[in-house]
Amino acid sequence: MVSAVEVDLAPGSQAATLLDAYRQWMGIPAATKPGAEPPSVQADGDVVEVVVLSLTKKAARCRLLPGGEKVSLRTARVWDVVPGKIATVKVVKRWTYSGQAYLSGLIKAKRLDVKALGLTPLRLDDRGVWDPAEQYWGEPGEPIDAYALPIIARGPRPEPEMEPIIPGEDPEDPISDPIIEANDRKDARDLPGPFDLLMRLCQQDLRCLDAHSHLGNLVFDGRPQKAIRDFEVGVRIGELSLGEDFDGVLPWGHIDNRPFLRCLNGFGLCLWRLDRFEECAKVLDRILSLKPSDNQGVRGLIEHVRAGRRWEKCKQ
Repeated sequence: MVSAVEVDLAPGSQAATLLDAYRQWMGIPAATKPGAEPPSVQADGDVVEVVVLSLTKKAARCRLLPGGEKVSLRTARVWDVVPGKIATVKVVKRWTYSGQAYLSGLIKAKRLDVKALGLTPLRLDDRGVWDPAEQYWGEPGEPIDAYALPIIARGPRPEPEMEPIIPGEDPEDPISDPIIEANDRKDARDLPGPFDLLMRLCQQDLRCLDAHSHLGNLVFDGRPQKAIRDFEVGVRIGELSLGEDFDGVLPWGHIDNRPFLRCLNGFGLCLWRLDRFEECAKVLDRILSLKPSDNQGVRGLIEHVRAGRRWEKCKQ
């Protein structure tokens, strides 16, 4: 038995044109030109691990572990994974077509393990020292908010800025920012537009934290259980760059810290919406420790979370 994509028809015929359209729909490059290489197909049965780089409606662009070969994965439950996750796949079939590698199979397991992704940690640029004595904590004579007391007691800390990763951005042309373009398309209700653009950014570089945060934002309102996966990938990749012993702050005023802080904030809010109150409180406390200026308004939420008040009731 063979599938339609394995059939080589007479180049230029009407049937070949229709088959090319079918291949394109399947996410497989069409090739009906004279002398085109027919697909090379083989059954498999092996179990492989792949790093998911991006998704389309029908396939996932992946990188094989180990080795790093790029493949397109066809599977019935492609939406079970997000960019940055590692999927264990039982291979049904492998084939190459026009120089591209493909495989189809079943996802048997998935995990988040950023250390296994082989990513280069983001650079942390020195921006001096953050001193709580120089910060604004309220008017003279007014009591200092309780959340700020342990932060002040820790004293001065380094305040680095994370390396920005935005593939395709033109530093000479701010309008070329693909994140801004994705937001503009979302505002214009171009639903597939921002998704496709953000997925391309992930495929080019999984360290583009803003791509993960905005992918989470696309589905946050209606599907927090899905949004949390994108936010968490961004958080874990950022943590890979900070290291386990990081004891500094990431001020909102340093613009390139914002992608990580947006991922962390979205992750915390999803935990709250999913009634994971204890985990949420820890994330919100961490945000305040990293960003004492609280530009995202976290301190107004913590007491609700600690009291076990559900998101829906507080939102009203």
